[in-house]
This record gives sequence, C-alpha cells and structure tokens, in this order.
Amino acid sequence: MESPVTNTARTKAGSQNRLPGSARAAKEWESLQPAIRARLFDAAWKMWIEPIRPAAVRGTTLYLSAADPIRTWVERRYIEVLQEVLVRSDSHLTSISFEAPPETERVQAPTEPVGPNPTHDFDRFVIGPGNHLAHAAALAVSEAPSEAYNPLFLHGPPGLGKTHLLGAIANYLALHVPELNVLYTNAESFTAEFVTALREQGTDEFKRRYRNLDVLLIDDIQFIAGKHHTEEEFFHTFNALYDAGSQIVISADRSPSEISTLADRLGDRFEWGLTVPLEAPNLATRLTVLRHLVTEAGLEVTDQDALTLLARRVQTNLRQLRGALTRTIAESSLASAPITYELISQVFPATEAAPAVPVTPESIRSTVASHFRTDVENLQSRRRDRNTATARHVAIFLTREMTSLSLPQIGGLYGDRDHTTVLNSIERIDAALGQDAEITTSIEMLRAEIHSPGENFPNE
Repeated sequence: MESPVTNTARTKAGSQNRLPGSARAAKEWESLQPAIRARLFDAAWKMWIEPIRPAAVRGTTLYLSAADPIRTWVERRYIEVLQEVLVRSDSHLTSISFEAPPETERVQAPTEPVGPNPTHDFDRFVIGPGNHLAHAAALAVSEAPSEAYNPLFLHGPPGLGKTHLLGAIANYLALHVPELNVLYTNAESFTAEFVTALREQGTDEFKRRYRNLDVLLIDDIQFIAGKHHTEEEFFHTFNALYDAGSQIVISADRSPSEISTLADRLGDRFEWGLTVPLEAPNLATRLTVLRHLVTEAGLEVTDQDALTLLARRVQTNLRQLRGALTRTIAESSLASAPITYELISQVFPATEAAPAVPVTPESIRSTVASHFRTDVENLQSRRRDRNTATARHVAIFLTREMTSLSLPQIGGLYGDRDHTTVLNSIERIDAALGQDAEITTSIEMLRAEIHSPGENFPNE
C-alpha cells in the first residue's frame, strides 16, 4: 500500500494550479481532456480548449470558466464535442456549462448542530506509533478531499484521538477551503435529526442537508447499528455522497467487521476506502502529551522524572492521562508542593499501574453522587435544585463519554428521561467545559477518580 504521506505529496503537487475548492471539477476536467484533444487539431486545442479552467461540480453538471471571447467561441463551435466526450466517459456527470455555478445550498439542522472542537487541529495532535497512519491519512484527506482515501474509516477505543482527527479535518477545511460544504456530526445527532424529520416536517429537508455536501465527517458511527430505519437512511446518504464524489470520513470504536449488529451492506461500504486503527499510545507518546499539557497549563515542572513516572503509571488512553495530570495538579495545589517524583508516587502508587479499572454506569453514578454530596436516588429523581441538577447533568455526560450506552439507555438510568433531556444534559456540560472553572475541575477530577476507585478526591 502506498503511504498516505507519499500519496498526499503527489496529489498536492498535481493540484497546485487548481482553483480553490474545485478539486472534484479539476479531476473531472482532467479525465476528459485526452478524448477532447483527440477530436481537435492541435492549433484549435491550444487556442480554445487549453485556456479553459474547471470551476465547480454541482449535481451532475461540470461548470467551466474562460475569458469571454474563448467562452463564446467554444460554446458556438465545440460545446457539442465536449458534451459528447462527457456522455461517453465513465463520469457520473451528464452536462457541461459555462454559466456561473450556483452557490451550494446549506440546509440548517432543525436542532443545534454538532460542531468540531475549535482546539482540535493537526498541530496539537501528538503523533506516535499507534496513530501515525491515522494522522497521515486524515491530513491527506484534508489536503485533497475525495482524491486521497474515500471513505476514510478510523477506529479504536475511546480516548485515542479519533474525534480530534475528525475535528482537525473539519477545522482545516474551514480555514483553507471555506467554500466547501462540510458537515461534522456524530451518529446520535444524525439519528436524532432523522427521527425528528420523520415525526415532523418530513425527510426532504433532511436529505437535502446531508446529500448536498462536499465532505461528511461523522463520529461514533457504531451508534446507528441495529437502528434499521437510520441505517437505511445512512446507506442511501452514503451512496449519494460517494456517487457524487464527495469525501466521507467515519469513526467508530471498532472496525466495521466487529460491529456485529451493523447491516452487512453498510459494513462493506465502510471498507471501500482505507480503514485505519488507532492504538493505545506508547510511553514516549504519553510523555510528549504530558509535556504539551503542562506547557498549555502554564506550569513549570522541574522534576522531569515526575512526568515520566506519571506516563508509566497511566497507560490506557490520552483522556485518562489528562485526568491524571489534572488530579496531580490539584494535589500539588492543595498541598502547596511542587509536582515531583515523590508526589506522583503518592498520588498514583505502583499498585495502581495495573490494567485500567472497568468503568460501569453504577460506578459513575455513585462517584458523581459522592462528589456532589448527594444520593444516587436523587440523581434518578425529579428533584431540580441546583446541586442535584448539576450532579445529574455531570453524571449523564460522563456516562455518555465513558460507556457505550445509547442516549435512551442512559435516560433509563436517570429516571426514564427521554432522548432530548439526556442530549440537553450532555450539551450543557460540553458547553461549560473550558468556560466554567468549577465544572471543568469537577469533570477532570471525576474522570480520574472513576478510573481509580478507593482514592480520596477533594470536593472543593
């Protein structure tokens, strides 16, 4: 298999003269040129056809641009030749036009759309042996949508960087090719929008929103498995985008063949392009991540052995590593002591370096209840005082993050709350992270505590 870095370099070099955002149009026009040239004298080719530039693809039409005298002459003398070559080609396109391409219509979601984290970019992604291929493939897709790997399927356990890479692709395209119609979402949001469309305004607007895209990035696709109507709709959405030459990037916690309840025809399509696993980070990668986090936090850790020890003690994933560092910082602050090898040894004894502690919905509920000095029964009740409501929001958020339960299943754990209520809790906490210091600290400490039961964590 050709490496994505080599593939990207070649594609990028061949695309230098292309108009921004016209990669699909350039590819179509390039494929037609040999047949067109064979139909014309060299002088006619060089004078009238060579100056033409691809502009865009909209639907089944290839839009071209040229200076007015050239455009007028080509439309009068050669448009039938161009049209005939197009019809005889293998392209899905059916017509050629020199008119200005219509603006791509962006249909708004009926609910607040999911968007990429603005801090997710390629520069902040720490590359290691377990993720270098995924990083290179994601970068290749960003630099040449629809030309590198389509679809690109990233898979691996939570906390290894799949969401970061999807967000990095979305943010890269928004910065460098803003005219592309790019949608970043996740499987549960896709399902929620589809169900809402079925119940309310019908699916026409939904189909226009999802099938009129240049790039679709969808996270946690495993959550549509077993939802037959949603799978059926995504199957047709995938086909429509793929046939139109749009880029598709998908992530999941397992490979397509391991998602047992996924329809075979969807699993097969997910493997049409490149499927890349992300694996647990090695010691060097974990240590690099810790140093980045320390720098971002504005801290100075003079005892470098301390960070090395922390990287050895937390071996599961980068999300837990972040939580462990947050706990270390909290312990250091409470004790008014620097972060040292000795402090790490006390906070994370060697006996805790064993495999990751299994996380269950019950352990999350009890840990959150204890942190907020309330009872599990209150989290499941209809109480709405500020402390109980906040604790319930946090518990729902962590249950969604740390387990594979669906939104309805999570709602059943907290007083049979419906899908919308659970999603609202998740969005509240997600919006507060990084903005509300109290919530952010609580979440980070709870993440670490849930993975290290038996430890005493401060509540204040």
